Order: sequence, then C-alpha cells, then structure tokens
Amino acid sequence: MKNIALILFLLAIASCKGPEPRRAVKKSSGNIIKESVARNKRLLKEEEKLFKEIIEKDTIHKYIHSDVGSWYYYTDKNNESSYTAKPKDLVTMTYTILNVNNDTIYSYKEIDTINYKVDLQELFPGLRHSVKLLKENETATFLYPSSLGYGYHGDNKKIGINLPLKATISILKIKKENQ
Repeated sequence: MKNIALILFLLAIASCKGPEPRRAVKKSSGNIIKESVARNKRLLKEEEKLFKEIIEKDTIHKYIHSDVGSWYYYTDKNNESSYTAKPKDLVTMTYTILNVNNDTIYSYKEIDTINYKVDLQELFPGLRHSVKLLKENETATFLYPSSLGYGYHGDNKKIGINLPLKATISILKIKKENQ
C-alpha cells in the first residue's frame, strides 16, 4: 500500500511540470536573405550602369545625383524661390512615368493634377523624395532605379517587376502646412 501511495505521489509531482516548447525541425541559416541581398545589389549595379550610359549619351542636360540614388535634370528652374516642400505641406503637381527607353507608361492626362500631402500620402519612394527637391514652378526629369520605383512587385497594372523608371515632375504650387 505504501508503494502505491509513493508511486501516485511521484506521478502527481511529475505531472505538474509545465509544457515544453517545440523545437524547430529545420534551422534556417539565412541563405535566402543573403541571396536576395546579393541579387538586389547586382540589379542595382546593372541599373546604375544603364543610367550612366543614358547620362553620357544625353549631352544636352546636366544631371544631378540625389542622396537617395536617383538622377535628375531640370527642365524649368525657379531661381526666384528657395522654398522646397516640407513634410505636411500640400503640393499641387503633375507627373508622367516612362520607361528608360522613353516609352510612356502613365501620361500626364492619365494621372491628372494631384494634391499631395508631403510624407502623409502614398506615392512610390522615388517620387515621394523628388517632391521635396523641387520648388514651386519647377519641372525636372528623374531616373529611378527599380528599388525607388515599384520594386520587385510592380504596380499590378502597367509597371512590371524590377523596372527602372523615368518620371517628369512639375510642381505647380506648394502650400505650407501652417498657412
């Protein structure tokens, strides 16, 4: 009888133990991420080479390299103003999107004039940055690597995956946030 009580006592103590976490069946070494980074670096290098070729062939315009990786030149420059759009300003603008062979993807007419609240509304990364480089009544043409365009996903309409883009942007009006 004492043995049965001892066995029941030991079983009761052993069953009070908490659940043990499951261990991973397969451990990932991060190779997929490393491969993705290497592929993206290769793609960016190819796109930068393409941009350098475009810039070398274009002897008419003087290109400027932005701090995020796009290249641009001014079509219309406003030397009378120094104010560029800041976050929360309301910018009225038009733009067109082309591929690097100058084939129109989205025209000014398709996009129409838009009002954009800087950094508070969705635009593709390159365009979001470009708006903050231009002043009122300026127009510039930008070359964007695919990582600043629609990236590996495209726009599910006319812009394919990993497509470098060219955009011409006109800033019509900048309304400061506190006005």
